[in-house]
Order: sequence, then C-alpha cells, then structure tokens
Amino acid sequence: MGAIDLGFTTGDAVLITGAGSGIGRATALRAAELGLSLSLWDLNPEGLEETAAAVRSTAPAVHTWVADVSDDDAVAAGFTAATAALGRLRYLHNNAGPASASTLPFDRALEICVGSVRRMTDAWAATGPGEGAAMVATTSVAGNLVGTDSAWYSAAKAAIMGYVRHLAAHRAAEFRSNGVAPGMTDTPRLAGFASSETGQRVLTRIPLKRMAAPDDIAWATLFLLSPLAGYVNGVFLPVDGGWTVTQ
Repeated sequence: MGAIDLGFTTGDAVLITGAGSGIGRATALRAAELGLSLSLWDLNPEGLEETAAAVRSTAPAVHTWVADVSDDDAVAAGFTAATAALGRLRYLHNNAGPASASTLPFDRALEICVGSVRRMTDAWAATGPGEGAAMVATTSVAGNLVGTDSAWYSAAKAAIMGYVRHLAAHRAAEFRSNGVAPGMTDTPRLAGFASSETGQRVLTRIPLKRMAAPDDIAWATLFLLSPLAGYVNGVFLPVDGGWTVTQ
C-alpha cells in the first residue's frame, strides 16, 4: 500500500478509548502511521501497553491512561494528564464499551455505554480541541439496522447514535460528530464466532462473504475524523460488507 494522506496535520493528537485491543488498537496503529500523536485509554493495562509498544516507533508522541470511562474522576484526571502530555486533543474516538455478550443489567448497561460517550465528549470539548475538531463514536448496525439477542446492546448502540445526531445538530460550531457502525468484526470479543452455527448463518448473508477486519473499521473511523471529511457531520456509517442491505 502506498502512502495515505487523509489531510491530518502531523503531531495533531487523537484520543482513543478501548485502545487495548480490537478496533481501538487498529485505529491507534493506523493513526500513528498517519502521523498523529496518541492518547490511548483502556481498562486493561496489559492490552494497553501492547498497543502503546506497537505505536511508539511511528507516532510522534504516545500517552496512555488506564481508566474506566464511566468514572467521572478517572476521566477528569485522564484529560488533565493527556493534555499535559500532548497539548490540544484535536480528535476523539469514543470506542470503549462492554462486549455484547456481557450479562449487564439493562439500566446499568445504558448508563455505562451512553453515559461514558457523553462524559468523554463533554470532558474533551471542555479542553478546547480547536478548529477542525471531530469526534467519532463506535456504534453498531445492532440496534440501528438489526436487532440482537442482547436487549441492552441494541438499545445502547441506538442511543449512542441518537446522541451523535444531537451533537451534530447542536454542537457543530465546536466539533463534527459521526458514528461508525461495524457489522460482524474479527476481534478478540468474537473469537470463534464465525465458525459457530450463528456466525456461519450471518456470513452467508454478507455479500463480501467475510467478517470485517479491525482495519476496515479503523480506516472508516479515521476518514470520518479527518479533514477530508470536513463536511461530513451526523452520519451513521455502516461498515458491514453489505450485510444489512440483505436483511
């Protein structure tokens, strides 16, 4: 692959939550290649350090923060540390959230999922990300285009996209807001799923006949954050290989 230029300014910083694995790690790896400095957040210190080690040779600067993004104090302290380390945080990828298989109480799950996106966005906006600022939330085709077995997961992912639309309509003077919506994606959370009966049934309905790679979601996310998407605001972008057009 040749050089890719999405219009980012080298050294501008992106904060990525859930950066310790999967989509968050892929976004960090590709963002580093594009010359962005990184503030990487995750609950899992081991996974977070693995991601950080993988990007230190390419990113201009790397900051890490072990935190639960549903915790007000942890988020506030994290932003203080991130801005001290990197300066202005131009971009935010709200990617962290519990796995769909988690057995969480419905009300608590929505509080964690939607509340953390609101908390991170408000705290980030308060730092003054500046001209060209953009936020992307990882939502899902679940809840927005298809239903799933998990009631809280479908509801949370739909609510996150509703919040993104609110931000796009009412806070566009501060930053752009968009949602990237993965379909079935080959991350550690879905290890073995493709070979299961349910997974095989889903794969037969995906026109591209494969799961998404984390990079597929990462590149879509980085495009939405980038200056090339400077007039893209409030978009729900499915990255699902065409799965949902077959429903």
